[in-house]
Amino acid sequence: QVQLVESGGGLVQAGGSLSVSCAASGRTFSFSDYAMGWFRQAPGKEREFVASISWNGGRIYYADSVKGRFTISRDNPKKTVYLQMNSLKPEDTAVYYCAGSTKLVAGRVPSEYNFWGQGTQVTVSA
Repeated sequence: QVQLVESGGGLVQAGGSLSVSCAASGRTFSFSDYAMGWFRQAPGKEREFVASISWNGGRIYYADSVKGRFTISRDNPKKTVYLQMNSLKPEDTAVYYCAGSTKLVAGRVPSEYNFWGQGTQVTVSA
């Protein structure tokens, strides 16, 4: 069974920074062969793509709304993917979800992902 566990969410003032991470586990989960992504969902809104990273980090995609402010990275030996968030805005407030895809490269479509974490709350105050 595959588990993705997010951590690092919290409350931060606008303009601040926060880092969230996602640790993967599971006997059959070959983390280094899988693309990983981050999505978020604000109250009353649909889940939206934030960023994704290919199996070896060679291809990275960002939503336009976070480009230049957020950085996704991964550490394959640690089976962990990170999202560094800088210059945070109140509109970044959401539950942030980690997602894993059995593809080597995955993009912004949720159906590309096979595994999901439970989410971690990020709140940005004005």
